[in-house]
Amino acid sequence: MFNEPHLRSLPGSTPVPAAMRPLRVGMIGIGTVGGGTWTVLQRNQALIAARAGRGIEIVAVAARNLARAAGVLQGAAGVELTDDPLRVATHPDVDVLVEVAGGTGPARDWVLAAIAHGKHVVTANKALLAVHGQEIFAAAQQHGVTVAYEGAVAVSLPIIKALREGLTANRIDWVAGIINGTSNFILTRMREDGVGFDAALAEAQALGYAEADPAFDVDGVDAAHKATLLAANAFGMPVRFGQAHIEGIRALQALDVACAKQLGFRIKLLGIARRQQDGVELRVHPALVPAQHLLAQVDGSMNGVLVKGDASGVTMYYGAGAGAEQTASAVIADLVDVGRLAPGAASQHRVPALAFHTQQDLPVLPIADVRTAQYLRVPIAASGTTGVSTAFPAPEPAQALVDITQVLHRCHVAVQSVQLHTDSANGLHALVLTEPVRDADAAHAADALQQWPACAGAVVRLRVEALE
Repeated sequence: MFNEPHLRSLPGSTPVPAAMRPLRVGMIGIGTVGGGTWTVLQRNQALIAARAGRGIEIVAVAARNLARAAGVLQGAAGVELTDDPLRVATHPDVDVLVEVAGGTGPARDWVLAAIAHGKHVVTANKALLAVHGQEIFAAAQQHGVTVAYEGAVAVSLPIIKALREGLTANRIDWVAGIINGTSNFILTRMREDGVGFDAALAEAQALGYAEADPAFDVDGVDAAHKATLLAANAFGMPVRFGQAHIEGIRALQALDVACAKQLGFRIKLLGIARRQQDGVELRVHPALVPAQHLLAQVDGSMNGVLVKGDASGVTMYYGAGAGAEQTASAVIADLVDVGRLAPGAASQHRVPALAFHTQQDLPVLPIADVRTAQYLRVPIAASGTTGVSTAFPAPEPAQALVDITQVLHRCHVAVQSVQLHTDSANGLHALVLTEPVRDADAAHAADALQQWPACAGAVVRLRVEALE
């Protein structure tokens, strides 16, 4: 947390005539994203001012470590430094607050304080908006200010602007994408080198892609924060992070990455928001994607998002999934939008924070009712041995495939294909691809296969996404 309030100014301040006054920015946080924002603003200030129609300058910064912050801002004239974030949020000389400190508790208080004081807000804090977005957006509407957050969803990809502006003529059918660079890097390494999750994670941490505690990334929470905001913008629904279905990649095995490749797929951690007749699917989980699909080509720490509109068809947005200046690009783009606002412009004529002036109370569908094709990997006891039942002799491989198909038929699950996979390290497995099926029925079928007498281990089930 920040320390007790302390304030000082860097020397050399030069007053600017009111008629020429630039957009004055207060920033909370001067770490990776804040430092990148400062750097890009200084480097491209003339270009940015030409596009915004006015200058944009940072006049106040709150930081935990004032000495470090002063080092980042070295040579800056007239920037106030403080370790009291509320000082910046309510500063009389600040027009817009940039919140890039992260977290959900104190950050909520700072943002709401800024809004209450009539200040616009720009943030790259996806957790804050996923958890407190409804309250924050309602407060902004009440006070006639803007909340902008392009950098919170897909870093440098202008996906929020696309949904709020470029695709406004469309009824959005679905949004799906790779929106966590850390997990995508890990899955890429598992596929390319055949390494396990732990080894790929260690490499990601060594390269700075993953935090020391990678839970938010590898357990799907970060992607769910972003998918929640995408859904709200795509469908005009409330922010409903608490109802999202979330699965990560921590339990994913290198064997399944290899088997997916054998079947012509790649495994990706996807965030999916899909409109159905009776509600919206909102889910994050690993899934098999056809190897030739556009999203399957998104590798390393990159992000990729697809949007299906009824008029536009499918559009794709691709770019860096992390980085100081990459995130700063989105933060400054939001500042330019704020800078272009006519002073005193009525809030109802601005682009709404969630793309719609009115919201639809669309329910989030339970994962049990979602229909997708499925991948099932069934370990088979070697012929002449026994499986889960010590009294049951394992069938020949060809007969095992027949038996597995019959089990699935009894569970009313249609089989698209079934084949064998074998290697010296892992033994014999049946690889099944099903036709689309309710998730609850697929789970029931996997349980039935687990009880099949020749099953020699845990049955693995993953969803298959065609994204058409």
